[in-house]
Parts: sequence; C-alpha cells; structure tokens
Amino acid sequence: MLTQIGYAAGLFLFVPLGDIREKRKLITILLVAVGLALIGVATANSLSWIYIASLAVGMTTVAPQMIVPLAAQLAPPEERGKVIGNVMSGLLIGILLARTISGWIGELLGWQSMYLLAALAMFILAYVLRRRSPASPPNVQLSYPGLIRSMGSLIREQRTLREAALIAACMFGAFSVFWTSLTFFLEGPNYRYGGGVAGMFGLVGVVGAAVASVIGRIADRVRPRSMVGLMIGAAMLSYLSLWLTGMWVWGLIVGVILLDLGVQGGQVSNQARIYALLA
Repeated sequence: MLTQIGYAAGLFLFVPLGDIREKRKLITILLVAVGLALIGVATANSLSWIYIASLAVGMTTVAPQMIVPLAAQLAPPEERGKVIGNVMSGLLIGILLARTISGWIGELLGWQSMYLLAALAMFILAYVLRRRSPASPPNVQLSYPGLIRSMGSLIREQRTLREAALIAACMFGAFSVFWTSLTFFLEGPNYRYGGGVAGMFGLVGVVGAAVASVIGRIADRVRPRSMVGLMIGAAMLSYLSLWLTGMWVWGLIVGVILLDLGVQGGQVSNQARIYALLA
C-alpha cells in the first residue's frame, strides 16, 4: 500500500518536472534514487524501516512515465501510436517478467537478494540512458508552483484528459487487484503452488502485453477512443473468465492473457489520445 501511495505521489510531484527540466538528467537521477531506495528495503531490519523504504521506492520509480512521453515527443505524429505501443510493451513485459524472475530468485536466494539485484539493474540502466539517450530540453519556462497549478487548468479544460485519466485509473486498479491477490490464491487450498509457480504466470501475461505494439499501430489508423472501448471489453471479459473458470489452470491462463491485453491496449490507446492534445 505504501509503495502505491508513494508511486501516486511521485507521479504528481516528479513527473511534471519533465516539462521544465532536461528529461535525460531527471530520469538518470530518479533511477539512481530508486536504486538507493531498493537497497534500503533489502537492508531493512525493522518493519518501520521497510515502510519508509517502500514509500521511497514508490516515489522514485516513476522514471518510465517520463520515458514514455519522451518517446512520444521524439516520434513523428503519424507514428506516435506505434512508438508508444513499442515502449509500453517493453514496460509491461518487464513488469510481468519481473514477477517470474523475482519468484524464482525469492525461492532460491531470499527476497533481499531480489531487491539488491533490482538496485544493480537500476544503476546500470541509469548509466546506459545517460550515455545513449538524446538530450531533451524543457518545453516551457515555468516555476515549479506554476507547473503544479497548470495541471489543474489542464484537468478543467481538457475533457479527453479527464476521461482518459478515469479509464486508466480503473484499468490499473483492475490490473493491480488481480496480480496482487494471485500469489495468495495460488498458494491457497485450491492450488498449493509456491512463489516460483505464481511468478510463472507473468510469462503467460507477456502474450497479451506483446500485442500492445500491434494495437499502437492500429491506433494510428483508427479512432483511439474506439480502441479504448474494445480494450475495456477485453478486460471485463477477462474477469468473467476468471470468475467462471478460475479454479482451473487453463481458465487462469485465458484470464491473464485477456486482462493484460485489455490493460496494455487500453493504456496505449489512451496515451495516443492524450499526446494528440494541444499538438
């Protein structure tokens, strides 16, 4: 819970800085910060310290939400959906495969080792992005308080933004509720699986997530709003499948594929709509 609260705070406090600060430097700083926060979790010797470190992890792990608009900014308008789809596919596939890898490493080496490996990955990524990504000067000249106030103006003036934000919140909630509870369900009396097997379902979800790049290309040619509707339908169908057939492994697999397809496709289509605003 604290990690999710920290993530929401990071989205609000740090991501808007991408408009008034050089994005490459900002992303690098956040990656280093999340690496340090992950080390804090791995070395925690009390629940209070884990709570604080988990909040810090959530607040600093928002760098991907700066990389996505950076990619959209660099892409030609006619290929924006395709580029967003490719980046978002990599993002969600990484999230899903992380569940698989963490399940294996957690069983073999303990949970602290996974946090230390994740911290090392963040430091390596910070170095690579600092060396390889293009510089991106700020778009506007605003003070930080003025930048935060401008978010309220955008929400009031842009109906599409309000609609997309509400849809994204509901889709992310559906995604998080399922994946958070899946491990407990699989370890329960119906399946009695360990964390390693639970993590294997991340591999199943990759099938749905990989389709996002295709959806991004389609979003360049049809109305993104129509695609959002189709993806909401896929997510709803996934929960119907899980309700009716979730007691069988094949039913879980179908549900996972449909859910990740719906969430990822909806995210890509929503972002294509947002980045087209005020263009």
